[in-house]
Amino acid sequence: MKRHVAIVGSGIGGLTTALLLSKQGVQVTIFEQSNRVGGRIAFEYEGEERIDQGPTIVLLPEMLHGIMEEAGVARNKIPLIECDPLYRVHYPDGKVLTKHRKPEVQAEEVERVFPGQGANFSRFMREMRPLFARGQASFLERDFPKWKHFFTPDNLALMLNLRAYRNLSSAAGLYFTNDQLREAYSLQSLYIGGIPEKAPGLYTMLPYAEHAFGIWMIKGGYGRLPEILAQELADRGIKIQLNRTVEKLEIQHGVCLGVQVDGEKHHFDAVLYNGDFPNISALMDKGITKPRRKPYQPSSGCVLIYAGTNRRWDDMLTHQFFLPPSLNDSLRQAFSNRQLPEDPAFYVFNPVAVDPDAAAEGHSVLYFLIPVTDEVGIDWEKDTPRLVEHVLNAAERRGFTDLRSSIKWTKIRTPVDALRSGLYGGGSFGIAPVIGQSGVYRPQPKPFPHIRGLYAAGASVHPGGGVPIVMQGARMAAHQMLKELGI
Repeated sequence: MKRHVAIVGSGIGGLTTALLLSKQGVQVTIFEQSNRVGGRIAFEYEGEERIDQGPTIVLLPEMLHGIMEEAGVARNKIPLIECDPLYRVHYPDGKVLTKHRKPEVQAEEVERVFPGQGANFSRFMREMRPLFARGQASFLERDFPKWKHFFTPDNLALMLNLRAYRNLSSAAGLYFTNDQLREAYSLQSLYIGGIPEKAPGLYTMLPYAEHAFGIWMIKGGYGRLPEILAQELADRGIKIQLNRTVEKLEIQHGVCLGVQVDGEKHHFDAVLYNGDFPNISALMDKGITKPRRKPYQPSSGCVLIYAGTNRRWDDMLTHQFFLPPSLNDSLRQAFSNRQLPEDPAFYVFNPVAVDPDAAAEGHSVLYFLIPVTDEVGIDWEKDTPRLVEHVLNAAERRGFTDLRSSIKWTKIRTPVDALRSGLYGGGSFGIAPVIGQSGVYRPQPKPFPHIRGLYAAGASVHPGGGVPIVMQGARMAAHQMLKELGI
């Protein structure tokens, strides 16, 4: 008898799960409460111009393509463009560090900008190579239904080698004694909503992966990815029901029997939840699961500035990071003091540098990301305009010449907007990647072992945030679901 599975939410985790299940002959119905698919991955539009609203950096391209091939989506349907140089890091004293794909080229660049540090970079790459392979197999490609599956002798030894007991900033400092260079090799925690002084040291895997596997972007923008996957599902006859709100998970006697949608009950053989995981409790009757002793900690939030301009900057790469005098001091002000930083770090996405068709000839679309705290404690309406002005002025002064006079339009998003769209706490990346919310401490693809037929995928679910990593979590959920459905 053909099995029928419901997926709550059409983020990248839900779409990936649907493709993997349908490839194995499972009937799938996707319920999406908004009027579009993709979740965090979408475009921001202004007339005929558009720019990615959320993620912009593709890491681990082989993981992305490998999962999609397993789901029956050929590589040529998701065209990737390599960014090499990877990006530039701009320091307030005028130094500029360019990141390159090839380690030997990067060692020369590090030595040029930070004399005496080139050998340290080479040691970092040499020591991280075997650790990354072990970390990927042990942490990114396995789930942990029980503590004993996580705290094995091999995993404990690996966590020791990856300095999981240190924070990422401290772990990077074991290789890079110059503070500015340490920042360049720890800022990557911001990709997944963590800050270098709180993310565990095992995330040194991220700066290593940049050089080992490159940084890529999807031609036409990351927002194309859910469009491509939704079209593939449509070609298979799978309907995505938009503007449908799942109000309740129907759970009886330890079995998830289906969902209630807009007042109607629907029976399914299994259900996958693909919203921000802490929000799942609102869909369940009290007493079905034990309440957490303390709430989940949201990831960092973002103030995002989208802009269209009537010029291009031929000397600027696709990805740029602009750092303040002290990255950690600025982030402490934002996250510990819950203030908008006076001198923030910010990132600029300039897609026309590698994809000239991203804007009309001679024009650009830009995306500025400023890491800030989650939604609580800031008067966003009052304080955001000052922050936006500071960042646009700084970007013009530090590389984007005549930026202000070239701007045709801008749009702003804050953590308040993220909260309204369903992102937990107004954080942009799910729950925070801190030690107490990583590995076995993070919600698993089968999040409640005592509830049969209920699964989860998304940025808040193990193995964590970042699009290929979310897809990997969806893959684990699909595999476990297929096994338990007897397929």
